[in-house]
Amino acid sequence: MALETPVFPPQHEPHLPPGVDPEEWRKTHTYEHYITACIDLTAGAAGGTANVMVGQPLDTIKVKMQTFPEFYKSSLLCFRQTIAKEGFRGLYAGTVPALAANIAENSVLFCAYGVCQKLVQKITKTQKVEELGPLSNATAGFLAAFFSSFSLCPTELIKCRLQAMRETSLLEGNNSTVKNIGPWSLTKQILRDEGITGMFRGLVPTFAREMPGYFFFFGGYEFTRSALTPAGKTKDEIGPLRTIIAGGVGGVCLWVSIFPTDVIKSRVQVQGSKENMIFLMRKIVRTEGILALYSGLGPTVLRTFPSTGALFLAYEYTKKLLHYATGVEPC
Repeated sequence: MALETPVFPPQHEPHLPPGVDPEEWRKTHTYEHYITACIDLTAGAAGGTANVMVGQPLDTIKVKMQTFPEFYKSSLLCFRQTIAKEGFRGLYAGTVPALAANIAENSVLFCAYGVCQKLVQKITKTQKVEELGPLSNATAGFLAAFFSSFSLCPTELIKCRLQAMRETSLLEGNNSTVKNIGPWSLTKQILRDEGITGMFRGLVPTFAREMPGYFFFFGGYEFTRSALTPAGKTKDEIGPLRTIIAGGVGGVCLWVSIFPTDVIKSRVQVQGSKENMIFLMRKIVRTEGILALYSGLGPTVLRTFPSTGALFLAYEYTKKLLHYATGVEPC
């Protein structure tokens, strides 16, 4: 993503010490903006890795329950049957594409989030990014999710199909054998059968999930961070435990707000449905009831609090470490 060269209005230029060339200062400050974007990218990747390692088993349960509710009446039953028939390894099906998805998504997401924060800062005429309120940060998250959706959709497609491979085989009549296929072979198969557009099946439901979802995600996180900040301290000084709690609240806000669209996305990607998103939602409500749109919400909320807490902990502290290592102040 090309970053716009920052333009500083005269009223926002600092009072430079005697002997400092303003033009040289501008060049240095522009360079620091690029470094900050790279730091956000790297910290986002660290957060994505932490998110997967903590939350993958319950994410597998969520996808199975969303896609095949006729097989599983509860998340506990789904968990037991997965262990019995696939072993503990079955809970980590799709981990490689999940890592790829989360690293790709969160790298782009947090990099774009930093850029969008600066855009919102400029529009709202706020002095510093750190002074943006929860609503402004939520808006920046909404805009950033548009860009991260393009990196997320293909890897999420592979992950969901691998997680539901056994159930898909059962529906196809293969009761005794389950396809043994890895992420790379599955990717090649989709490209061969459906072309490059097949990798972006479910992109519209992904937009519908990600953009409003990340509005609530970053809004919930920043609101909770502000609420947990002790008097006389900044949000960056709340410590690891409060950061985890704020991240967990942000994650719960995301999933509760967007779960029905996530059910639609999972079915489109796993079952290859080409039906209109609204039509498919109405069909599910008509044939399975409205609760089918919330199938798998329990394990998702159970997973998301610790996993998104770990995500933000890794993101915030990696960012602090990299800013310290590079000597570049957050801008």
